[in-house]
Amino acid sequence: LTAENTYANRNTSNTQWGASFTLPVFNGLSTVRQIQLAKANLSTVIEQYAAAKDDITLNVITAYLQVLYNRELHEVALNQVELSTYELTRQRALLEAGKIPEVDLLEAESQLAQDKLQATTTANDTRLALVDLAQLLELDDIDNFDITTLDGEEQPILPAESVYNNALNINHTLKAARGEIAAAERNISVAQSDYIPRLSFNAGIGSSYYTVTGMEHPSFSRQMKDNFNTYFGFSLSIPIFDGLSTRNSVKRARVQHVASKLQYQDAENRLYKTIQQAYYQAVSAQERSKSCLIAEDAANKAFEAMREKYNLGRATPSEYEQAKNKALRTTAERIQAHYELILRTRILNFYDTGRY
Repeated sequence: LTAENTYANRNTSNTQWGASFTLPVFNGLSTVRQIQLAKANLSTVIEQYAAAKDDITLNVITAYLQVLYNRELHEVALNQVELSTYELTRQRALLEAGKIPEVDLLEAESQLAQDKLQATTTANDTRLALVDLAQLLELDDIDNFDITTLDGEEQPILPAESVYNNALNINHTLKAARGEIAAAERNISVAQSDYIPRLSFNAGIGSSYYTVTGMEHPSFSRQMKDNFNTYFGFSLSIPIFDGLSTRNSVKRARVQHVASKLQYQDAENRLYKTIQQAYYQAVSAQERSKSCLIAEDAANKAFEAMREKYNLGRATPSEYEQAKNKALRTTAERIQAHYELILRTRILNFYDTGRY
């Protein structure tokens, strides 16, 4: 509709541009608290990584001592093979001289075969223990892998309470659990940030260009200059009701905080139990080691006496083998108690100082 009250076809076009930005002035401490939460989570992850390394260290110690234990058993088995080989040679000589029946020679051959089988078994056990240790160390060359013997004196048995008190300060598992408590506390603060009003600074600029066909209009540059506008101001956001979303977030954060405290208490209890068990196992191993030394000495003396009687023909092969097996059994028990004591004392020292 024109000014003359008639109808006319007109084409119009409109071009606008603008730019604006918003700068948070105060966001309810959300950013600061998010940074604190991120730092707490990072600290927890670092401690969890250190705790995983501690677990690997303890596994390596155990695997290393297992190799030494199996190797010493293998040496005992080889000694038994030497004894049985000597006895078989002696029995052949006696049989040739007509002093013993052939069944005695057959029993000696059977015993040598059993001892060789035991030596083969202990050799395989030693090799498998080496493989386990090499895999824990993630070594590429397992075939040429070997270890040295354990040097140094036996470590004393540290008191369980003293070890536990020191472990509370240095144990990485507990540090990680404490870090989770700190992170949970920070998470509560982050959730509570949504209760706090937020203030922002806003600003912008813009202009426009408008044309209608068949009508005169200012140039593009003129309109851009005349229509240029700017604005700035502040906006305040006050939380009044958000469908209880913030309240529920805070409650969930508090539940997680309580759960992290319970997890820390559980970690403390498990550490105390582990240290107590290691202490009493070490004490038991020490007592067994002392008893086994006495029993081994007595069994070896009894075997030597039986050996003399057997050589003189005053003891049967069955009595000889019983005495030899008893000496072997007491030696194996002494070796087991010895390495059990070493393992438990090393574990106690590791928890006490963080070093093995």
